[in-house]
Amino acid sequence: MSSPASTHTALFTAPTTPDPDHIRDRLPFLHRRGLMQRGIRAFLEGHGFMEVETPYAVPVPGEEVHLSPFHTVRDTPQGEQEPLFLHTSPEFAMKRIVAATGLPVFQFARVWRNGERSALHAPEFTMLEWYHPHLGLDGLMTETEALIKAVLPPTLERPTLAGPSVTLDLTQPFERLTMTDAFQHHAGLDLLPTEGNATALAAAAQCTLREGETWEDLFFRLLLERIEPAIGRTRPTFLTHWPASQAALAKRDPQDPRVALRFELYASGMELANAFEELTDPTEQRARFEADRAARTAQYPQRPDWPIDEQLLAALPHMPPCSGIALGFDRLVMLACGTPSINDVLWINA
Repeated sequence: MSSPASTHTALFTAPTTPDPDHIRDRLPFLHRRGLMQRGIRAFLEGHGFMEVETPYAVPVPGEEVHLSPFHTVRDTPQGEQEPLFLHTSPEFAMKRIVAATGLPVFQFARVWRNGERSALHAPEFTMLEWYHPHLGLDGLMTETEALIKAVLPPTLERPTLAGPSVTLDLTQPFERLTMTDAFQHHAGLDLLPTEGNATALAAAAQCTLREGETWEDLFFRLLLERIEPAIGRTRPTFLTHWPASQAALAKRDPQDPRVALRFELYASGMELANAFEELTDPTEQRARFEADRAARTAQYPQRPDWPIDEQLLAALPHMPPCSGIALGFDRLVMLACGTPSINDVLWINA
């Protein structure tokens, strides 16, 4: 049996055909990708999760206002045509599985987001999602931290495209920082009293409100410019308890309904994951969907429309209390490999 060293040597024989994608040059990264995928599967299955598969071409791709899905048409045997979309997340289908079974489930899903291409974005990428019934947001943070520490080395150094490399220490507990505290510490303002009032937020931030800029627009501008560069630098940071207007599919905090039970995870200048303590009230979820749909139609009138996912809404009352997370698997591999570009960890760059 060959040793690991001799196996790696065999991988780097001289190419006999052109390699415009530099696949051979990237084999160490791609080998690491496979190891991490197997390690994550072992971790989740060892914690009682079942791996599932859901359709990629669906009638409802998601309801995120700013995400643009790829769309296609399915021809039926009867000669009819049905509009379908490549999903932007497997979330809706996976929640239906949890509602039907009560099981903890996970999936390495291919997802598509049209118009996205950068060092951190690819229009087609791999999302690791898992849903854990009867686990709250704090428990999900603990579980996420354990999974990441199980598949990454204790310290990591990752070069950035815009500056010096960043050294990340995973031996320490991950930081847990509420959105309120983050804006207080890094932007010098009290965020929640301004919600919905763009003028008040601009005054508190001592910045100029741009023409047509809404509170949400300015919130995300400040998040990008002042908060994200300051967190997750030397150890990963869970940014928790988002303003209620940014709840999406998360519950509001019963202790403070001004905020939602949501977190995002940041490390080495990247957003790695987005998570919710899941909303199971179909009436409230329908109202949020309708508001998102109205906002999407107003902002992107040229985009195609689709129906509300009635199957999801029908399933929500049967779903146990649950927390779920979507983690960008490619970005996690980028961290492990110390590369600033997502293209380095994809087998083929479409």
